[in-house]
Order: sequence, then C-alpha cells, then structure tokens
Amino acid sequence: MIVSLHGTLLSKEAVFAVIDVNGVGYGVHITLSTFEALPDVGGEVTLLTHLHVREDAMQLFGFRHAAERRMFRQLQGISGIGARMALNILSGVAPEELRRRVTTGDIAALTRIPGIGRKTAERIVVELRDSFAREGGTEESAGGAASGARDEALMALQALGYPGNAAEKALAAVQRMGENTDFPASELIKKALQQLNSR
Repeated sequence: MIVSLHGTLLSKEAVFAVIDVNGVGYGVHITLSTFEALPDVGGEVTLLTHLHVREDAMQLFGFRHAAERRMFRQLQGISGIGARMALNILSGVAPEELRRRVTTGDIAALTRIPGIGRKTAERIVVELRDSFAREGGTEESAGGAASGARDEALMALQALGYPGNAAEKALAAVQRMGENTDFPASELIKKALQQLNSR
C-alpha cells in the first residue's frame, strides 16, 4: 500500500499532480487546498496518499495533512459518496469547517459545496455527526501520535479487506470502551479486529 510520496514535482494542475520518485512518475489526484500548498514545478514535495482500488482502476489521492486524508476516508464510508465526490467536497471546504457544519447540522451550508444536494448533505450529517462527537475535537487536538496510530490502523484494516466505514466504526467502538486510546497501531488493529469479528 502506498501511504506517502516524497520526490520532485513534475507538473501540477488544480486537481492533479505528477511526482517523480526515484525516476517513477506518480499521478496523484489532489484537493484545491493541497494544490495551493504545492511548491513550484521542480521543487521537493511530500504528500500523504490514499490508494483507491477498483475492479477497473487504481487511483492515488494525495493530501498535505493527515486531517484532510482522514476526512477523505470518512466521507468515502458514506453511502453514495465515492472517491471523486469526497475529493470535490474537500476542495470546497476545509476539514475543520466541514466538521463544524456537520456537528451543527448546517445542511444549508453543506449544500453550498458544488455537487452536494440536500439529500447528500443530510446523509453526511447523519453518518458523521456521532463519529465526530465521539472523537471530541479535531484530529490535531487529539495529538499527532494518537491520530497517526489511528490512521495506520485504519489503513491496515482496509488492506485486510474491511470496508472503510466498517473499520472506522470498529475503531470508534474501541474509543467508546473508555480505555486509554493512546495505543500503538498494532494494539488498535487487534482491538478493532475483535470488534469486527464479534459482529
């Protein structure tokens, strides 16, 4: 699984960039905020990535920050929202603002994002509001090490074949147990697997 890229920026467009890593050019779909943070062509760049695998294609998505990548994965877990729509949503609103709109149930503000109708906005609120409430704040406030371990655990569970939404719910269930959640990724994976296999 490709989880990050570090190399030379060969080209960039509003939603797509090509990064040379030791002579191999990787095409990466990006958000507008990531595009704005990229260096000039020829500069050195590091992106966190998410590899989206379908029956007919493999697509690589890149993000400047872990919070944006995590939100991308959470959005993909919602019925009817694919990778391209999740990218579109995050191009229209920052993760922190999206979290605010969801937790306050601001449907009108969500529908102002291009391509998001009322039904989709309502689905986003229903699917994510409880999850955000359990997390209790932004990813950054939760601590870099803890969020990094959670991200690693989520990727591992998806690599094992569990859908992103199911993996997210299992990790959230571990948090709801009221135990210390500053576990290393390996322990989070173990506890999440117990949740998944008990269903």
